[in-house]
Amino acid sequence: MEPSGTLPEQRCPGLLILAVGNPSRGDDALGPLFLERLAELCEQRGEEDDIELLTDFQLQIEHAVDLEGRALALFVDASMSCPPPFEFTRLQPARDTSYTSHALSPAAVLHVYNQIYRCPPPPAFQLAIRGERFELGDLLSAAAEVHLMAALSFAEQLLTMPRVERWQHLVEI
Repeated sequence: MEPSGTLPEQRCPGLLILAVGNPSRGDDALGPLFLERLAELCEQRGEEDDIELLTDFQLQIEHAVDLEGRALALFVDASMSCPPPFEFTRLQPARDTSYTSHALSPAAVLHVYNQIYRCPPPPAFQLAIRGERFELGDLLSAAAEVHLMAALSFAEQLLTMPRVERWQHLVEI
């Protein structure tokens, strides 16, 4: 039994995967769908304790707190501008134009982390999945479903070796 007034120490999983998107806006659902299917895969492989999966409609300054204590972070979102089927990049903290809006970019979340904790954020990467239709009420497009499957296959590679050096190598090829 823990002494009164203290909480047991809780270790957070070293890998955080944070997906954003709106399931009601067609291909904008790619992030949440990716996370949903990845959760099933992790459960089948018995990896659910090693990874924390979070989803939200958009990134907020509060998401910087979710990065605390992580060894590695992956941001997942739909994109109209990345090449199909997806793009995998390394992120750096940046105070970009989203910094003053109600929705932040992943780089801005990393910048907020740096400002709050006065230290570098954990290494972070972005998996942008190509989407085509983003109107309210749209269903997931056939192309987006194909891109999602390719991104999930790639994520399986990432999960076999969740280390910065390995992921950086995948960015460079």
